[in-house]
Amino acid sequence: MLGSVCSHHSWRDQREDAHKSLGRSERGEYSARMIHVGIGYDVHALVAGRKLILGGVEIPHTKGLDGHSDADVLMHAICDAVLGALGEADIGHFFPNTDPRWKDATSIVFLQEAARQVGQRQGKIVNVDATLIAQQPKVYPHIAEMKKRIAAALGVGEKQIGVKATTNERMGFIGREEGMAAMAVASIEF
Repeated sequence: MLGSVCSHHSWRDQREDAHKSLGRSERGEYSARMIHVGIGYDVHALVAGRKLILGGVEIPHTKGLDGHSDADVLMHAICDAVLGALGEADIGHFFPNTDPRWKDATSIVFLQEAARQVGQRQGKIVNVDATLIAQQPKVYPHIAEMKKRIAAALGVGEKQIGVKATTNERMGFIGREEGMAAMAVASIEF
């Protein structure tokens, strides 16, 4: 125990042992890699005349999500979770909807940039877990392909990606099929 007096170690020796095990340098800074967690959330309205893209997969539906890019609510939430784990600003900071370069852009490029930001810090994405909230359509048949595309964009294995879907039990704007939402958590080691 650190607080007890030990006959063969002084308090100073015990403290130094503790600092070494925590990765603390002689200057007093911790250098050990840590797991950082970020949370992402996104929401888009459903509108006629747009393709429905979720997790990088085009899903047959009568409406699509409205937005400046492809409005992939699932990928946007994941992107914000990864950026949040890095302590960065959200997706809108990196890809503003006022910039014509991102008009109708695939959200895969957003995830690739988030992964690049992780790499710049010599980080490693540990895992991502995301939930899509939509009344319709049923997306379960597309989840395997979503995981594959999300994993490829982030440069990780498919087993590191969790994707689930749920309804809003017909309540609120999601239940009325006016829009969809997604939330995500990402953990990154750096």
